[in-house]
Amino acid sequence: MLRSALIAASRSATCRSVVERARMMRPIVDRFVAGAGVDDAVRVAHELAVDRLISLDHLGEDTLDRAQAERTVLAYLALLARLDAEGLGDRAEVSVKLSALGQALPVDGEKIALENTRRICEAAASAGTTVTVDMEDHTTTDSTLSIVRSLRADFPSTGTVLQAYLKRTEGDCADLAGPGSRIRLCKGAYDEPASVAYRDKSEVDSSYARCLKVLMDGKGYPMVATHDSRLIEIAERLAAEAGRAVDEYEFQMLYGVRPQEQQQLAGRGLRMRVYVPYGTEWYSYFMRRLGERPANLAFFLRALTRRG
Repeated sequence: MLRSALIAASRSATCRSVVERARMMRPIVDRFVAGAGVDDAVRVAHELAVDRLISLDHLGEDTLDRAQAERTVLAYLALLARLDAEGLGDRAEVSVKLSALGQALPVDGEKIALENTRRICEAAASAGTTVTVDMEDHTTTDSTLSIVRSLRADFPSTGTVLQAYLKRTEGDCADLAGPGSRIRLCKGAYDEPASVAYRDKSEVDSSYARCLKVLMDGKGYPMVATHDSRLIEIAERLAAEAGRAVDEYEFQMLYGVRPQEQQQLAGRGLRMRVYVPYGTEWYSYFMRRLGERPANLAFFLRALTRRG
């Protein structure tokens, strides 16, 4: 119920206005978002690159404006140029949301999103890095996977995200775990109906473990996106059973979430990547983070009641 309410609030213009104008919100927003511009993103990338890998996300989604989609492309091109210039290409990739690149445009949206993402992939290849395509709500899954398959024909290192709470995902893992694939497995952060998604935490966790086994037993590169200590332990066990070396899979966590655990995993020689969002369009992302952990919400409410 709480998660559903927060996701509904993420789409509310009134809630957005209140939250964005609350001066006391900056500390918690800054906990999850690197900053407003590319300088902030590059600064955080340098800080994390000492012991971790990075995936940078220029925030924005759900655009129905082709000009805005073009601005998003240009923002990624500028970011990748900076990563190249500052020698971060071997430590930092980028993550993109297709809805920010035109996927939902009423005319030729999928084609436009493919063309825009291709431009980003070309720039990433020039910078010595790659792209991971984020997954959004279940209505876009088929379209997103179709675009990823097209991109991988020319950019085989292009990754994608699969969400364990969707009932289809175990099958998608089996289909996509071939040689060269890069799959980020996460639990999922959208409010999906029971007809397509597991709603109970234990069911989601069980699905995650099953999907993870498929990926670890496959021929691709699993990216284990979780903050759950038990699932981290399961991932390590499954990797060992599959005979994977430590450089044949990685863990991923969100910027601002369990940073000490991130450092501990990296300190043990495991590959640890931090998902780092930046930009001015942080509201929807921020609200989904609140829905994932009660401690985040408590911090948010304390700050909001002290606003002004």
